[in-house]
Amino acid sequence: MTKAKGRHPDKALSSVRIRALKASGRYADGNGLYLVVDPSGAKRWILRTVVQGHRRDIGLGGLGLVPLAEAREKALAFRKLAREGGDPLAERRKAQVGVPTFAEAAERVHDEHKATWKNAKHAQQWITTLRTYACPHLGGRPVDQIATPDVLKVLAPIWLTKPETARRVRQRIGTVLDWAKAAGHRAGDNAVDGVAKGLPKQNDRDEHHAAMPYAEVPAFVEKLQTSGGGESVSLAFEFLILTAARTSEVLGMRWDEADLAERLWTVPAARMKAGREHRVPLSERAVAILERAKEVSTGGTLVFPGRSGDRPLSNMAFLMLLRRMGLSITAHGFRSSFRDWAAEQTSLPREVAEMALAHTVENRVEAAYRRGDLLEKRRELMQLWAVFTARRP
Repeated sequence: MTKAKGRHPDKALSSVRIRALKASGRYADGNGLYLVVDPSGAKRWILRTVVQGHRRDIGLGGLGLVPLAEAREKALAFRKLAREGGDPLAERRKAQVGVPTFAEAAERVHDEHKATWKNAKHAQQWITTLRTYACPHLGGRPVDQIATPDVLKVLAPIWLTKPETARRVRQRIGTVLDWAKAAGHRAGDNAVDGVAKGLPKQNDRDEHHAAMPYAEVPAFVEKLQTSGGGESVSLAFEFLILTAARTSEVLGMRWDEADLAERLWTVPAARMKAGREHRVPLSERAVAILERAKEVSTGGTLVFPGRSGDRPLSNMAFLMLLRRMGLSITAHGFRSSFRDWAAEQTSLPREVAEMALAHTVENRVEAAYRRGDLLEKRRELMQLWAVFTARRP
């Protein structure tokens, strides 16, 4: 390698000069920082400094990952550490050992929280999807080095061919990265949060997936009133969409669960999939639906009774309405429509939508963060959803 002679330079390199360098050698920037050009043409940074009485060359990374300004910052930080008697290499090794890879973090999250999941099958599916789809791309990378483009590489191949699986993988990667941040291994935003902008819309889903693209929901809501399914069914269906609730939760709803003055619906634990009480903030339109349901009520305890008045609507009521409308989707699929809309059309944190869907918290750290049920943030989210579904062409 060649080495510049004469006085020591100070910030001798520039972006223009670096691009022009072709010959292999070592080019000084100043203060012990060098750009090394290998015979292959690859360019990388080294810092030559004295560490605890010994001259050491410390690699700072390739030019493609570490631009000039960052190389100078790293070199300055390492020189200061060495001047104070520390060992930059030892500190870096210590930091690298402390940051787990994505695969290690995923296994740790799974091991710590699988006991909280409802059944062993779900716990196994959770880690299997990550091992199958995420780990081939992310498994060996430290969690602090995973960015949105990395997540995009995982999701893009399966986003349209396996949309439901892709959404689960996205959510589970987000859970692992949330844990990494809470554990002090990451800083900044979750790399999952911006990934939707790089993915195509899942508008052409197979009947197997049974969900409506969220952009089509407003037109569907408009057609509900003329669907021929009866007012009680139409009101219940629209209420289900507006609250992102499960079919059984809506059909079994009782008047003593609703507080119209507080615009709140409290679903008791016995009727929730996760076995925990769930509070649902009601949008203005959801309250209006309940007021109309009250007007046509026969005086029973059920909000959406069937024909007999003392029994809820049939589980088939929504499915039959959809069939009459010529749609091969399910009522449950509107929860997916809501989740996609929340991710792509709002800036509210991901956990707000997850809480709105009453999803089981799969991460103990995240569960502690979500001990309060984010009611006011969810109130804002559900009102935005109601405004969106009321849009007309």
